Amino acid sequence: MTKQEQLKQEILDKTKEYYELVHKPQQERKFIEGKSQVNYAGRVFDEREMQYLVDSSLDFWLTYGDYSKKFEKQLAKFLNVRWSFLVNSGSSANLLAFYTLTSPLLKERQVKRGDEVITVAAGFPTTITPIVQYGAVPVFVDMELTNFNVDFTQLEKALSPKTKVVMIAHTLGNPFNIKAVKVFCDKHNLWLVEDNCDALGSMYEGRPTGTWGDIGTSSFYPPHHMTMGEGGATYTNNPLLKKIMLSMRDWGRDCWCESGVDNTCNRRFSQSFGSLPKGYDHKYVYSHFGFNLKVSDMQAAVGVAQLEKFPKFVEKRKENFKKLYDGLKDLKELTLVETQPNSDPSWFGFMMTLKNDVSFTRNEIVEFLEENKIQTRNLFAGNIIRHPLFDDMIIDTDYRVIGDLPNTDKIMNDSFWIGLYPGMGNEAINYMIKKIREFCA
Repeated sequence: MTKQEQLKQEILDKTKEYYELVHKPQQERKFIEGKSQVNYAGRVFDEREMQYLVDSSLDFWLTYGDYSKKFEKQLAKFLNVRWSFLVNSGSSANLLAFYTLTSPLLKERQVKRGDEVITVAAGFPTTITPIVQYGAVPVFVDMELTNFNVDFTQLEKALSPKTKVVMIAHTLGNPFNIKAVKVFCDKHNLWLVEDNCDALGSMYEGRPTGTWGDIGTSSFYPPHHMTMGEGGATYTNNPLLKKIMLSMRDWGRDCWCESGVDNTCNRRFSQSFGSLPKGYDHKYVYSHFGFNLKVSDMQAAVGVAQLEKFPKFVEKRKENFKKLYDGLKDLKELTLVETQPNSDPSWFGFMMTLKNDVSFTRNEIVEFLEENKIQTRNLFAGNIIRHPLFDDMIIDTDYRVIGDLPNTDKIMNDSFWIGLYPGMGNEAINYMIKKIREFCA
């Protein structure tokens, strides 16, 4: 072993020692009812994440690098897709996924300004944001109140000659009816983008969510199924979409050389592009209006370690969901989320909705839980078109709505969810059940 290798190993050993001294006791801290905070989500890690992070930092390759490549390959293998691409957030993943569909390389299937995208209003804003930013028109359909996903029976009503895309999320890990949505998209030659940010690890008919459509997206923000701090990914099996996605993620360039590598095509100075002079340096030819959405290699290093233990994360989420469901299913005041038929969800949260005839409001039960140190969350925006960002938007011009979205408003007013992340032990789960039952009683 060289002096350099020996020194690195000593640093990594000390990193493990630091984890065991500082972080491990915090993660193993005994739960005390009424005193310990029950967070809706949180990071779960051990010394491996810290060692990989330090290992990457010692190389001082600060941008996309070896850990990034390794993560992309391992994520693609886990999902059984051909390609995955790391980006700096789940929101950026949605941005990249949508803008990929605006490429002129897609010819008659290119999404142009004024084209329509079918989606839902109950969800996270950045599923919708790229559509509006580009100048396309979101068309909102309602939700259903059993699985809390898109009401696929409304899709035909939303269809118009301008419809090009369906872009929707799997709610809190529960898959939407992918079969019905896919049949609709295939029938009308529409792109399907699965926002899989809350559902990594979920299965539908034995196949991972995020892989049924043309593009899937993930988020690795700390509350999600796995984390690298900030980070996200897109994935696809379509070689043309892969080419466009890589270009748009990396500044819009035509060249596919990795950072620090030149002339992969062996034609760097011999090609013609647009009205540029013949032989213009291919490394600086741009075929798209792109972005720089790459992640740092240190973040990817954390992700590699997280992915190694990811199957255990998924199983723990399923276990915690079952405990919560079994502990609350007899309550007459609440409607609990039901698993989508033919699916095996990797749950992100535990969703519940007040029934119409209860004597209390959503805010009352939520405030009670929060006062008892139990974090709660609404289903994100609830109904995005009721938020201030839509104040200057013109209905039937900037966006369309199919019907009055009564179920979406019901979710906005009466739904909330609590956590079930892998860091939760039985004591925390039982405490949440106890307090919810106490309030309802």
